[in-house]
Amino acid sequence: MRTTLTALSTVRPTRRLAVSGLTALGAAGIAATALTGTAHAAQPQTQTAGPATHQAAATAQHLTAQADHAAKNTKNSGKDSGKGEYADNLDGWIREARAIMAKHDIPGSYDGIKRNIIRESAGDPHAVNDWDVNAKKGTPSKGLLQVIQPTFDQYHVKGTPDDLTDPVANIVAACNYAADRYGTMDNVDSAY
Repeated sequence: MRTTLTALSTVRPTRRLAVSGLTALGAAGIAATALTGTAHAAQPQTQTAGPATHQAAATAQHLTAQADHAAKNTKNSGKDSGKGEYADNLDGWIREARAIMAKHDIPGSYDGIKRNIIRESAGDPHAVNDWDVNAKKGTPSKGLLQVIQPTFDQYHVKGTPDDLTDPVANIVAACNYAADRYGTMDNVDSAY
């Protein structure tokens, strides 16, 4: 009996340490432990990664590069209604576009515009869709809101650069098109 109590007293601190370690690691640690059975039983994996793993890694790398790019590009451009200049990043582009849109009575909320940008280009103003039907016809969708050149030309708003991939011009033209076709960019929840 004495041997059993000694063995249990040595196991308990380890178990407490393991539980506190999982608490510190959070949900990721719990998920990893659940996948391997127990933390101490995990064996190195020798299997090759599948396509989903490669896609997840590529997406993570892309998002990291975008975050690095946004952090580096904090230079300013444009005016913010007398309150200073707009940041040269997604937030600044949306705010500047909305100021221009307000002058031209083009509807669209910050959240509606950002939601569509994230879905269409993940916030990359140089994104180009080279695989869909438009690309196959020779007019690929480009920019933050994936606009094709003929649509940009028709809905371009004076006072913005005449450049499809200019972030502000792209947003304003896309929102002008969405207002004409759907009432507002806020009503767009898929490819448009």
